[in-house]
Amino acid sequence: MSDGNAGKRPPVKGRFVPTGRPSPGKHPPPAARFLPQGRPAAAKPGEPAAPSALPLGARLLALNVLLDVHLQGAYASLALGERLGRSALAPRDKRLATELTYGALANQIRLDYMIDAYLDRKDVEAVVRDILRLGAYQLFFLDRVPSNAAVDEAVKLTRAKDRESFTGLVNAVLRTMLREPKRVVYPDADAQPALALSVRHSVPLWLAQRLIECYGADVAWQIAAYDPPDQPVTVRANLERITARDFEAYLARRGFQVQPGVVPGAYRIRQPGDLSREAEFRRGLFSIQGESSMLAALAVGARPGWNVLDACAAPGGKTALLAQVLGGSGRVHAWDVHEHRVELLRGMARRLGLDNVRPVLRDAAVPRPEMDATFDAVLVDAPCSGTGVMLSKPDVKYRQTPESVSALVQIQAALLRTCSRYVKPGGTLVYATCSILPEENARQTAAFLAENPAFTWQNIAPALPEPLRPLADGGQVQLLAHRDGLDGFYIARMQRVGGY
Repeated sequence: MSDGNAGKRPPVKGRFVPTGRPSPGKHPPPAARFLPQGRPAAAKPGEPAAPSALPLGARLLALNVLLDVHLQGAYASLALGERLGRSALAPRDKRLATELTYGALANQIRLDYMIDAYLDRKDVEAVVRDILRLGAYQLFFLDRVPSNAAVDEAVKLTRAKDRESFTGLVNAVLRTMLREPKRVVYPDADAQPALALSVRHSVPLWLAQRLIECYGADVAWQIAAYDPPDQPVTVRANLERITARDFEAYLARRGFQVQPGVVPGAYRIRQPGDLSREAEFRRGLFSIQGESSMLAALAVGARPGWNVLDACAAPGGKTALLAQVLGGSGRVHAWDVHEHRVELLRGMARRLGLDNVRPVLRDAAVPRPEMDATFDAVLVDAPCSGTGVMLSKPDVKYRQTPESVSALVQIQAALLRTCSRYVKPGGTLVYATCSILPEENARQTAAFLAENPAFTWQNIAPALPEPLRPLADGGQVQLLAHRDGLDGFYIARMQRVGGY
């Protein structure tokens, strides 16, 4: 589902430090790619179209992205990229806009809980609510924005959105929050563990309850609290076009702060800016991909000449890595159910010069009997809740409900049932999600194996880097961001040992 690193938010410094159960020890920091790309966004209702030559203020841009998310259901990373693409903000202001957007989203439930303590009526309209969120985030989570400036800018935002009648409320609420902080009384973690977790770390209540059920209160708190101060962007070289030595020389010339990743061939770059604008990226010399995503592709164990299916392939990071592992031989059939995402796959293959990739518009859940037993390996990177990547995509946690997760579980089961038929006897089936919920992961594969005796576990440890091998549980591994310093991912490796 995810190639990682997409929409990574920048580091957030805080004068307001959350309290509660302690977080675990430090781990290698995982990433901050800002300025995602996209087409210019159309003007929203009530918002004049701004000429691209005129800069939008960082706070106004962040506010508009929040409104895109809350009123139109936009994905934060895409909406932010579109609006940054049309703006003429200085790089520093673009970084501020990004920080404000992701910070307000990541802490939304807590911000609302704080704000509501100062409101007589909680049903303020969306634009005013988002202005208050941005103001409170600057007041209590950022240490470099003066309090008066944060309040004054919030009032200006209110006027800029034609809400003059609300300027007094915005001013009064934010200034009272500063004067009377004791109005905010948080739920007790012992008496109300799920509610306390939900409020303190802005996790929807149902998800807080689910994490506690799955992992226990202490680990659930650690999962929700994990927020490293600086996350690097992870890249890997396209060894079909550049040697590892030459790629490292390029990184050194650019002056990037680089550390080797835990996955061989992965490089972690701290605060690189927008790598997709690099000439070397456009020439296909490297890819941007999270290490958990790399591990899902490497778990396939592809060998030159193999015929491989990536059943839910877009945006294509795993497809690209599989094709490169094949060394230009064999075929990687990259399927997706949406035409615009298939176009992403085609563009990726062209950029990287991968002639052995075959992008196809196809619903992987629809059986194709003519393809039974035709693939050496099949990767099912299934649609999932995204609960493993909440840190980098904070809006994902507000998109899911218990009902939506149940629907996803059914889709995942259908994909496994259908795509498993395409695996040759002796071939490999890899199932992966960027989720940390057992119903999408270990329970899903256990149910599949119980219903499909032709498949059995295939040891996953050899496909993992040495530091991660102790996490292997036979044919499966569950990665957790707070513990492993990587995106939360589940990867299962199975083998067909019988016929149909």
